[in-house]
Amino acid sequence: MKRNFAGTLTLSRFFWRQERRQVVLWALAIVLLNFLVVVSYAQIYKSPAERAAMAQTMRNPAMTFMLGPGWGLDNYTIGAMVGHEMLLFAAMLAAIMNILVVQALTRSSEEDGRHELLLSLPVGSLSSLAAPLVLALMQNAGLALATGLALWVPGVESVDLAGSLLFGTAVGTTGFFFAGLTALFAQLAETSRANLILSLSVLGLLYVLRGLGDLGREWLSLATPLGLILRTQVYVANYWWPVGIMLAAAGVLWTGAFRLNWGRDLGSGYLRARAGRQRASRLLRSPFGLALRLQRSAIISWLCALLLLGASYGSVFADLEEFLAGNEFLREILPSVQGYSLTEQFLSMVIDVTAMLAVIPALLPVVRLVKEEKAGRLESLLALPVSRLNLLLGFLLLGVLVSALAMLASGLGLGLAVQAVLGEGPPLTSVLVASLAQLPGMLVMLGAAVVIVGFCPRFTVLLWAYVAYSVFAVYFGVLINLPQWAVKLSPFGWNPQLPVEPFEVQTALLLLGLAVLLCAAGAWGYVRRDLDL
Repeated sequence: MKRNFAGTLTLSRFFWRQERRQVVLWALAIVLLNFLVVVSYAQIYKSPAERAAMAQTMRNPAMTFMLGPGWGLDNYTIGAMVGHEMLLFAAMLAAIMNILVVQALTRSSEEDGRHELLLSLPVGSLSSLAAPLVLALMQNAGLALATGLALWVPGVESVDLAGSLLFGTAVGTTGFFFAGLTALFAQLAETSRANLILSLSVLGLLYVLRGLGDLGREWLSLATPLGLILRTQVYVANYWWPVGIMLAAAGVLWTGAFRLNWGRDLGSGYLRARAGRQRASRLLRSPFGLALRLQRSAIISWLCALLLLGASYGSVFADLEEFLAGNEFLREILPSVQGYSLTEQFLSMVIDVTAMLAVIPALLPVVRLVKEEKAGRLESLLALPVSRLNLLLGFLLLGVLVSALAMLASGLGLGLAVQAVLGEGPPLTSVLVASLAQLPGMLVMLGAAVVIVGFCPRFTVLLWAYVAYSVFAVYFGVLINLPQWAVKLSPFGWNPQLPVEPFEVQTALLLLGLAVLLCAAGAWGYVRRDLDL
């Protein structure tokens, strides 16, 4: 039996070198986000009255569905706020990180032929699955420790070391659980695509079941890993027993993955893939149709998520006036304009935030073109009567279409929810128009993506860094008094915040012109450069 695990540590080091950038970037994002939240909350909610106003808003059933039960609402300290509002979000980020990493090291590696090459070396038959297990243990243990220390370092009184370490451990344990779940699905699914969709779909389903359970069915929450991890009640009661149950469940998942891996042939799966059509549809005869086929699952998932996100934001408007009246900081960062209510001002800020999230699915088709190129699949495609320019334009057109659909989805969810909770509020048409007014800035981001694809496809990380900078500059810049010129470096810094700011046609045309120039320059570079194989 020992021979089956020969070479596990060597493979673990190799896998770490292979995935270290992705793991480090994800971990830094999670750690830095939690650190900034603690620092920001300590500055924003300085008085018990402000925290009590926030606690009143958190009693909303919609917030309970989104974030979980609010333990400590009667004494809503900074620690209780962080535990209530950030634990579930951080745990889901850790889950997604582990799903992507384990999927890349298991089923994706097997599908690409790398797995077979590794097994030709002097390694055990189970070492290729044991190595991801070792890596998952290391990365989640490191994430747990780093997250806990990042929360404790600012020195906020209610964010103590014990609660911070429990918070970090809960996040790392959730990540390890979903790493095991993905490893198990990698044995069941026959393709990497099916493995990824299955893992992410179960994560979304568990989130919804947890939300339904938190609204009144305690047993349902306890039956889900996300609901169970919230029962740690970090910074309030600090229970460790949910962590133990989660670790035991993760052990069961990994054991099942090893058992299934032992009984199947290389390249096979227990769930047979459905046979495809014998003839391609007419849609697949164009680059746009190919882009849509490759990205349809991700696009549908993002549109549904943005619809729910808009509805979640809209549900908060029922208690908004009272909440904002008790929070001086939030009143300062809102675009204060005479003649407009706090509801309308907050609405404009929410639309701005959703636009910076909606640009992510819009960028995915263009970035997917780079992935197809690196995988070597574009070489055979371009051997057909398909020009590089038409190929790029097909993927870019899908990005433009998704930009509009994403803003319509978020605006629809937001507008309908606001109408439902207020009875009377901004008309749905005005919310949709305000959402679509964000398109010029989003198209500039698409132009930047085309430039990167055309000239430096290996540095797509710069695109995501630019998106992160935009979120920081436009949304968090007020916390550090960021100069206006620094905010304007992001295209979202030029977008109007309707309905409290007028729509300037000249600015919109300037952004659209810049987007066209960037797309043209990127297309020129893409047509003339060599394929990055």
